[in-house]
Parts: sequence; structure tokens; C-alpha cells
Amino acid sequence: MSSPPLASGPDGTDALRPLLDTVLDALDTGRRARGGPLPAGGPAAVTAQVRAAVGDILPAHGDPDALRTLVHTLAAGAADPADPLCAAHLHCPPLAVATAADLAASALNPSLDSWDQAPAASALETLVTHALATEVYGHRAPGAPPDALVTSGGTESNQLALLLAREAHARTHGGTLRLVHGANAHHSLPRAAWLLGLPDPVVLPTPTGRVDPDTLDTALTTHRGPLLVAATAGTTDAGLIDPLPEIAARCAAHGARLHIDAAYGGGLLFSDRHRPLLTGLDTAHTVTLDLHKLGWQPVAAGLLAVRDPADLTPLHQRADYLNADDDTDAGLPDLLGRSLRTTRRPDVLKIAATLRTLGRDGLGALVDQVHAHAHHLADLVDAHPHLTLHARPTLTTVLFRPTHATDDTVAAVRRRLLTDGRAVLGRARLDGRLWLKATLLNPHTRPDDLAALLHLVEGNTPR
Repeated sequence: MSSPPLASGPDGTDALRPLLDTVLDALDTGRRARGGPLPAGGPAAVTAQVRAAVGDILPAHGDPDALRTLVHTLAAGAADPADPLCAAHLHCPPLAVATAADLAASALNPSLDSWDQAPAASALETLVTHALATEVYGHRAPGAPPDALVTSGGTESNQLALLLAREAHARTHGGTLRLVHGANAHHSLPRAAWLLGLPDPVVLPTPTGRVDPDTLDTALTTHRGPLLVAATAGTTDAGLIDPLPEIAARCAAHGARLHIDAAYGGGLLFSDRHRPLLTGLDTAHTVTLDLHKLGWQPVAAGLLAVRDPADLTPLHQRADYLNADDDTDAGLPDLLGRSLRTTRRPDVLKIAATLRTLGRDGLGALVDQVHAHAHHLADLVDAHPHLTLHARPTLTTVLFRPTHATDDTVAAVRRRLLTDGRAVLGRARLDGRLWLKATLLNPHTRPDDLAALLHLVEGNTPR
């Protein structure tokens, strides 16, 4: 029996070509079988369809048609973020150029834990991370330029930010670091504090959806010792941005360290029109970015930008088989201090392909388009006689609900649309009420699509 072909090497491209045709055909047939943004029938029906199509996942004898079957089944049962009616989460439709680059990364399979496994990928990562750190912090002088680490997303970036803050305070001040964050913060922040064994965070009430600087000032006055304040540039529920300059000023006055979670809003850096919303971002010691949100990358494409690269020193590790001292002294780059992970795929390739192909203008145009969609949807809700808008959007999140409906009705409408596979909307609880959430990340969405989404909501709301 001959060995199965490999994806790289002298025969790799010839082996991949027919498989790519298989995958593309199966993606198309699966999409048509689904027929909408989500498979109909709910969890039980989708699970039954997958089991029926796949059968024995580890048969005694292989199935040469398994790739087609599995891709078709996955596509038929997918939530498709490229469908304009799939608008629940910060789940973007990836750009074709980024997806193609991701295929190349998978075929070449570099591992960024040592230079001899990823020579060009490690050099490319350096170029991209320095460029994106400069987008956040600008060209700062004097001192070492800012840096960034590639992560698996906002959760890992936030955890890294807390780890670096803990170590920085331990080196300079001693004492136990405590996190201060708003009730609007992403759940990964208090979770990171728990994982790192830090005290319970100080949680600030955010009745307006944003951290109030005066409330923060009171907390910083009350709670002594080393403190890390986490602000948010793009809340998950409503897409709001905390008042970053005012928060930075309070942190500076009290000697507190500042981290800004811009996993959602960081994409505004590419837009001349919307970048001013991020004024104050460069005051943070660390900043979380996620380009698999407003960057249109396949998952995963996270980063943690660091103002002072000396803060990365605690990540440095030694493993003789990966970064022996004499190899490092001889000029081989040391990659172990670039992540908490050891094996890392070259997620930087798809990011680099996108940055180079679209440029700042192209990415900025996408950011502007989805913001325009959000404002158009808000206008439609405002003008609708049976729908209520929560507030004008800051980013690309629009919250609305059927007027006079109970929370139970709002939840039921959302689940009915999911079960029928007709629309995918999120949910958010604000101001003591449950709201439907549309997160618009698809630049190809048309005004008619947004009108159709509201029509579905109204048509499934009992009156």
C-alpha cells in the first residue's frame, strides 16, 4: 500500500490541486444544501445529520471520498458569517486572500518555536508585529520601539497582559497586583485574574455601559497597592468605547498600570474616519487586538501590543533543543519568549497577505463600510413602528427589540429564527432588559438585507 501524499515537498502542489477542487465543490454543495445563514432544525437535527453523514469516524478501512463528505457536511451545518443574515457575534467573514494564505501556512507547516523550524515565518512575524505595534503606539522616541506578540485571540492577549503586569509590578514595587475593571469588561479579564492567582478584581459598575472616570478615581483612591486598570475599546454587548483619555489620566495620577482591551475596536486604527474614537489607546502599557474581528481574518489572528518591550522579559525561557545559549549567541533568533505557547502556527502569514494586498486604505474602507451598515440599520429600526432602538451605534453593534415585548418574547424570537435557520442574531442584557444584537462585520451586506432582517424579526414576534 502506497503512503498518502504530503502537502509540501516536490509533489505537494500536485497532490493538493485535485483536493482543492474537491473541497471547493463540497463547500458549494454544502452551502446550497444549507440554504441560509444557519442549518434548520436546531442542535438535535444538526447532530443527527452529522452522525448520519459521517458514520464511523475511525473505520477499519479508509474512505477515499471522506474529504468531500466531511467538508460538505460541515458546510451544510455551518453558521455562515458571509451570509448577511448571520449577524450575532464578532464572527467575521474571512477575506479570500487571507484564507488562501492560511492554506499556504498549513501546507508549509512552520512551527514558530525555533528559528530552524520557521526561518522566513519568524522574520515575517517580526515585520508584522512591529508594524502593528507602531500603528497602536506611533513612532515613540527615545527608547526601544514598541512590540507585539501574536496570540490566539483576545482571551490569550488579556491573560498575557495580566501576567506581564503582575511581573512588572513584582520587579519594581512588590506586592500583589489587583485588577480593576468595569462590569462591561470581557469575561476573559476576571478569568485571567483567577488563572494567575490574583485577588478578586475590583469591579466598577457601568450603568451607562462605559466606565465612569470619577467612579474609577474613587476606586483607585480606595484600593491601595499595585493596580492594573483594564479599559475596553469595543464592548462585546454594545460595542461601546470607554473614555480612554480620561481613564489614562486617572491611572497616571494614581500610578496604576493601564491595559486596553481593543479586541473589537482595534480595527478602527485602519480608518482615517473612525480612528479618532481610539484617542488615548497609545497611553496603555498593553493593548489587545483581534484581527479576526474588524480585520477579516480566519480564526485565529490575535495580538498583544506592548509599549515597553522590556515588559516581555519574563516570557524568556530556555530549552536547549530550541534555543541553546551558543545558538542564540551565534545569531539564531530566540522565539520562545514570543508566546506562552511552544508550537505555534504562522498565523502572521494571512495577516501579512491582507496588509500588503489591501493596504491601510483598503482595510479602512472595509471598516467604514460596516460602520455605515450599522448606522443604516439603526435608522431602519428608528423608523420602524414596532421596533425600539437601544442607542445609536458606536462601532458596528446595533441593539434593538420589538416594542412592548417581554424579555421572554425577545428570547423566543431569537431562538425561533435560529431553529428555522433563517437569521442569526445575538442577545444582550442592558438597562434591565433583553435586547436583540446585530453585529455587522460583513462589508457585502446590502440595505435590502438589513430590511429583510427586521422583517423576519417583526414577522416572528407575536402581537
